[in-house]
Amino acid sequence: MKKSSFISVIPQEEKGKNSGSVEFQVFNFTKKIRRLTSHLELHRKDYLSQRGLRKILGKRQRLLAYLSKKDRVCYKELISQLNIREPKPR
Repeated sequence: MKKSSFISVIPQEEKGKNSGSVEFQVFNFTKKIRRLTSHLELHRKDYLSQRGLRKILGKRQRLLAYLSKKDRVCYKELISQLNIREPKPR
């Protein structure tokens, strides 16, 4: 899958130091979102997990908005690597 390719870009010694970077946080949120989505396919009425998923989606959306303003090239690269749709402009 493509999601593991982003982590391979980060060197091993940098993983601990780099865990606060926007790219790493977006990667972790994407991992959580995919895990929760597969959980909700089995347990459709798990409303607390649905709420948690919506909260994580909002956090990732805000981080991506920040990254797109700060560094457009890195943003485009991250979206293509994680296979995320670009949000609709408001």
